[in-house]
Amino acid sequence: MRLTAESLPDLSSGAVFLATGGGGDPHVSFLAAEKALTESGSVDLIAVDDLADDAFVAAIGGVGAPTTSLELLPSIDDPAKALAVFEEHVGRKVDALVSFEIGGGNSLIPLIAAAQRGIPVVDGDGMGRALPEAQMMTYPIAGIPSTPAIALDYLGNTAIFATDSTATYERHIRAVAQAMGGMITTVEHPMSGRQLKDAIVPGTVSFSIEIGRILRERRGNARNLLGPLREAFAKSLYNGLRHLFTGKIVDYASAIIGGFDIGKAVIEPFDGAGPPLRIDVKNEYLLARIGDETVASVPDLITILDFETGTPINAERLRYGQRVTVVGVGCPDFYRSPEALAVVSPRRFGFDCDYIPLEQLDQPQPPVE
Repeated sequence: MRLTAESLPDLSSGAVFLATGGGGDPHVSFLAAEKALTESGSVDLIAVDDLADDAFVAAIGGVGAPTTSLELLPSIDDPAKALAVFEEHVGRKVDALVSFEIGGGNSLIPLIAAAQRGIPVVDGDGMGRALPEAQMMTYPIAGIPSTPAIALDYLGNTAIFATDSTATYERHIRAVAQAMGGMITTVEHPMSGRQLKDAIVPGTVSFSIEIGRILRERRGNARNLLGPLREAFAKSLYNGLRHLFTGKIVDYASAIIGGFDIGKAVIEPFDGAGPPLRIDVKNEYLLARIGDETVASVPDLITILDFETGTPINAERLRYGQRVTVVGVGCPDFYRSPEALAVVSPRRFGFDCDYIPLEQLDQPQPPVE
């Protein structure tokens, strides 16, 4: 499959849907990817099974607080520059690139570098959504070291990492991101094609394009989207989609703490009757509760859609008064394994609750007004 500039609107929209509020706002990355693909013509998107076992692959994307990305604008050349520094450091050319996460701007960054370098991008990613920390990717969970890795800031400064674990790498890369202005481009998790086949969440780039097409063709009131979206997710590696809540944002507060966007959203029913939905945020939407009852939690996906247009909303774009519909999506089975839940369960984020798969939460489907 060849991706052209015409593929980007649907890919960007679908990736924001899967990003669960995180991954960075795609607008600037979209413009950069559009320019790169217009100049190059296209980028090859290859299925992971078509990748040679001995291919040399690296993951590339942005690290930092998504709010910062709205103000600290990157250069179109940053991804390719970061890749060149990485290749010089490891002494080997990269054969293909893959995303950290199928999330917002991070879904597009590999395309920018690949277009400028003439190499393919693998159809898949390391999360199947967006998550805030490096050790939460499928790659380290599957045993692939995060380093050697490099980071590049908006001024072209670079830093090189060699750590004993991904948890250590996460602490170091987060500190460097803050010191470098709050948002950086990194190249990390060097791996073979064989390793990637055992670790990737496959097909998420092409699935994002499918979701984006549905959002575009059914643009309008969210009630028109739920049926087609349920059908698409039922055929995917995700574990279904369900409507969680519809209402108006009556409170949203966030702050950049420790290199993350930390916040909380409160959504009340349109008629004001009944308890509100509260969503906790750490770059991504992590926990949704009505009163003391959990209606969805990480690692399952929580997505907020504009009620009038069906457009998915990044966490940094939430505002008081927005009318929204909230949906939950069951995560891929990989994240329901004991090894994955050891790093992505709600308690790993400080929440006093255990993970219960979305489809096992016996919640009635609320009406979409």
